[in-house]
Amino acid sequence: MTYHFTPMTPAFAQAIANWHYDGGYAFYDMDQDPGDLEDLLDPANWPDAYFAVLNDAAELVGFFVFSRDGDTVEVGLGMAPALTGQGLGEGFVLAGLEFARHRYCPGAFRLRVAQFNQRAIRVYEKAGFTRGKAYQQATNGSVYEFICMDRPA
Repeated sequence: MTYHFTPMTPAFAQAIANWHYDGGYAFYDMDQDPGDLEDLLDPANWPDAYFAVLNDAAELVGFFVFSRDGDTVEVGLGMAPALTGQGLGEGFVLAGLEFARHRYCPGAFRLRVAQFNQRAIRVYEKAGFTRGKAYQQATNGSVYEFICMDRPA
């Protein structure tokens, strides 16, 4: 699949806000964390940070959000629920990193992932990320263990 990155729009943000994942992955539904939902829906946050990802048919297939921390670009992402679990994750992540590499010229990438999401952790490791420190984070009405993962740009 070829991925095309475009600036976030109200229609794309609303569509992402309405995504619902199955089972334990419902943890990633935007309505589970009001702060994340508010950030996604606020156009003031979009410039040079939030990008919708489209396929060749111009259908929304995911999103990325990038932020700088010195020479490192922090990466957040989501893939449309209908596409998860189909072996598309590594290509999706690598496409996002390539886009960010050209846009931001970072020295490294970092992402954070919930410890329970072993499926995503495997994808990130295939994409070159290594596991770093684990930490507790309050989100979605409770406290969860997350892992910080890094890779060179």
